[in-house]
Amino acid sequence: MRADFAPTLHPVKIAALRPTQMTVGLREVARKRAEWRQRAQEDGEDFLGRHMIPVIIGPKSVPFVVDHHHLVRALHEEGVSQILVSIVADLHYLKKPVFWTFMDNRNWLHPFDAHGARHSHEALPKRIDALTDDPYRSLAGELRRAGGFAKDSTPYSEFVWADFLRRRISAKLVEKDFEHAVRKALEAARHHEAAYLPGWCGPSDDADH
Repeated sequence: MRADFAPTLHPVKIAALRPTQMTVGLREVARKRAEWRQRAQEDGEDFLGRHMIPVIIGPKSVPFVVDHHHLVRALHEEGVSQILVSIVADLHYLKKPVFWTFMDNRNWLHPFDAHGARHSHEALPKRIDALTDDPYRSLAGELRRAGGFAKDSTPYSEFVWADFLRRRISAKLVEKDFEHAVRKALEAARHHEAAYLPGWCGPSDDADH
């Protein structure tokens, strides 16, 4: 396995990329689509060159995305057909059972649906455009941008926050009044019950209660 990301010299078709999660936040995707449209004409090629997508090369040399699913989905919906990738590990020589066990042990899989329920890796979508919507992932992303928690290197940290919020804020509120849901999320994020979550930045005195 490589110790660092190694960019390939050739673009990879987005249609060939396999997700390692089941959902995205479609509000997040829409936000990234809007950002791309703003910069596509000015520095689109430079942007794509700076945002190479980390992948694992799996059996039969299939590339599996291990981060930036929202960006890849946004670019796909904006008509971008190819992107550059960085190879985190080349595991093409592994048998499928060993590959999936290794991926799971390294926390390179997030086979959880929009209700937070875990599934077998076999339930993972085969294409980026088959990822389904988890509104709480969008809520978690907006919460982080609002200062509710800090960006953290923990894999799938926004999904961990999404599951925390899923148990505290109604789906109806997230759907009907997203801004109100964000305010409630900010309140919940400061509570000591959230202190175990990655990037928590609530009051330190609350954590001792």
